[in-house]
Amino acid sequence: MQSKIDAKLNRRAKGKRSRTLPGGKVLQRLLTYLGERDPSLTMEVVAMRAVPGRVRRQFGPTKLRDLPKNRRHARAAAKSLAATIVKAGVALSARRRRKRGTSPRAAKMTRAPAAAPSSAWQFIGPSVIPNGQTYGTNEINVIGRISSIAVDPKNSKHLLVGAAGGGIWESTDGGQNWAARADQMPSLAIGSSTFDPADPKNVYAGSGEGNFYYNLGAGIYQSTDGGSNWKVLAAAPFVGVGFFDLVVDPQDSKIVYAATTNGFYKTTTGGTSWSLKRAEMCWDISVHPKGGSVELMVAFSDGLLLSSDAGDSFKVVKLPSTPSGTWTRLAVDCAKMKPDVAYVFGAVGTVPYLARRSGGTWTKINSLPPVAENDPWTGQAEYDWYVAVPPDNPRRVYLGAIDTLRGDLSGSKWKWTNITTHGGNSIHPDQHCLTFSPDDSKTIYAGSDGGIFRSTNSGSTWTPLNNGLGITEIEYLAGDPNTWKWLMAGTQDNGTLRFTGSSIWNQIAPGDGGDCGVNPLNPNEAYHSFYCNPDTGALGFQSSSDKGNTWRNLDPPPMQALFYPPVEVFGSTVAIGATFLIVSRNRGADWVAVSLGLASREVSTAMREIDANTILIGTNKGRMLNLAWDGTKWNKAQLSSPAARYISCIAVDPSNPQRFWVSLSQVGGGSIYRSDDGGSSWSNCTAGLPSGAQGLPMNAVVVDPADFKRVWVAADVGVYQTLDLGSSWTDFANGLPNAMAVDLLLHKQDRMLVCATRNRGVWVISVP
Repeated sequence: MQSKIDAKLNRRAKGKRSRTLPGGKVLQRLLTYLGERDPSLTMEVVAMRAVPGRVRRQFGPTKLRDLPKNRRHARAAAKSLAATIVKAGVALSARRRRKRGTSPRAAKMTRAPAAAPSSAWQFIGPSVIPNGQTYGTNEINVIGRISSIAVDPKNSKHLLVGAAGGGIWESTDGGQNWAARADQMPSLAIGSSTFDPADPKNVYAGSGEGNFYYNLGAGIYQSTDGGSNWKVLAAAPFVGVGFFDLVVDPQDSKIVYAATTNGFYKTTTGGTSWSLKRAEMCWDISVHPKGGSVELMVAFSDGLLLSSDAGDSFKVVKLPSTPSGTWTRLAVDCAKMKPDVAYVFGAVGTVPYLARRSGGTWTKINSLPPVAENDPWTGQAEYDWYVAVPPDNPRRVYLGAIDTLRGDLSGSKWKWTNITTHGGNSIHPDQHCLTFSPDDSKTIYAGSDGGIFRSTNSGSTWTPLNNGLGITEIEYLAGDPNTWKWLMAGTQDNGTLRFTGSSIWNQIAPGDGGDCGVNPLNPNEAYHSFYCNPDTGALGFQSSSDKGNTWRNLDPPPMQALFYPPVEVFGSTVAIGATFLIVSRNRGADWVAVSLGLASREVSTAMREIDANTILIGTNKGRMLNLAWDGTKWNKAQLSSPAARYISCIAVDPSNPQRFWVSLSQVGGGSIYRSDDGGSSWSNCTAGLPSGAQGLPMNAVVVDPADFKRVWVAADVGVYQTLDLGSSWTDFANGLPNAMAVDLLLHKQDRMLVCATRNRGVWVISVP
């Protein structure tokens, strides 16, 4: 979502807001995420708008092509990567369950003996963020991205939610309390979930979130006890596939339909085997209350199709006056108590389209709210989109986009109300799903980037149901060297947060939270970033002299960088990694751009300040650089490269400044390297990892200052430890969920290891 800092970035963009590109922020972040894991996408990760001419001389000539206009390009390029990541995660999950005595599959696995964690990982939050941002005048409890909501058709107090990367959560008291139910499943990326209407103890969930984490799909999960316990029902053909929708046929529970990034699937065996019925991107499914043999409407990337034989064959629905171009997103729903009435809601670019069927005839609705050119409410259609019709009110419809609009038909006129941004009754934007209570269709549940919210009056007022949902997507961590009970974290779309010992974390800066840093010489000094504007290269960047109580804006020069560029702080030296090194020697008062001599579409991806005068930089092409301050200028020295792939983290041995560790997050080779001679040569330490972990991206590395032979790495699944400089590694994940571990911080004084995850918050473990 946007925040107050966006006004500043927009001014630097000559009045244009970042949402002018459909999906601009979302797509840029997606490409960064994919590029960290797939070498074939490296070129696209930094393919931003050109730097404005007024600053181009400072940065040198630039010829970068535009961002792809469609996520399908990214999907096609990442197909081979998807199976690699997920299969490795499945193997690791099986081995962990064997350790706990619950999975016979792991009998085929081998592992090197080593010390187990001295205790279990403990969740420290956020359990809720009480002052979350809205686009209205109020603040509200938020937590993280919800991709699906399912309400038990026979017990309205029984709720299940799927989190983008945070698993499946269950509530039996209407959302007052929550319990994680899928922490040890192979993947915690959940795209859809649904109850069997005939037997609500039977529940299905599709892993792999179609909106973003589609490549983390590990198959369809099933629960036979209402959502408390889960198993993988069908891995094939869904490994690496993302889910948008799952629907059980209301007349035959053995028939289930799936809308996925690979197409439309159907099972007639209750999910044990599946058939691909149409290989086209599939977003949404609407089934007639008398079953799919009567009518099944499915929204594909090439339009709305209808089946009258339960999805075995389709015919195209000719919609009136559709916009020209390719659908960015399309959704469909019918009124269950009057299924002749149906709605289809789509977008081509930022142009919205809505049509209503009644009496067998589709009519285009032309009264939608206007779309502002520079701030379109449809600007993230590939990410935020749904249509929902109350089962008992065919003259009302809900349209989910950045905000949710409620449409009410009176006579022949429509009245549109923004129900998610309206003054003091607003909720977090970026809407992904809406579900009705089986008891009363005026009671609705909305899922967004901020969590789950309930309204009992069709959206006039809202109650957040986010207490206890530990699903925040953490991007980066920074800490106070004097106590582990002070942390700062950048999060996806829920701001920069501060932890002070309670599981309730407060937002100390709004918007998107990027990398952050604390001055180790004076922990009162903190810095945090927002995101790098893909249109202009402007980076939102702020500093604080009171540990985040107040902030002041800094003005680093425009840059070509990752969506969340790396940030480092030591003393008065503050550095930002981009195609150049953007660095200040006076706490951000003045900046210089130091040339790094990078190749086309190469960018800084990891940094480490050894001290105020020495900075190490790693790039997406595996380049390693040492920048040293000689009193008047920064001198660059190129080190040898560990591997020509994406460097995700750099660690320096506190007892030996010539010993470096780097982690790599692209698959296809070694993932953890060590240098004992200041980067002149490197040793590949990947071979000692357990077999299932050798193919996983590694995202962070940290060295024990009390024992230089002891090192931890964070992977897409799990944390691993070595006690012998990387010759052998073992799982260090007792109690840790199977979420992506993306950052590590070791508190030297308190001997606490801190792990940041997507989307399962922050975890700590005491290390002897």
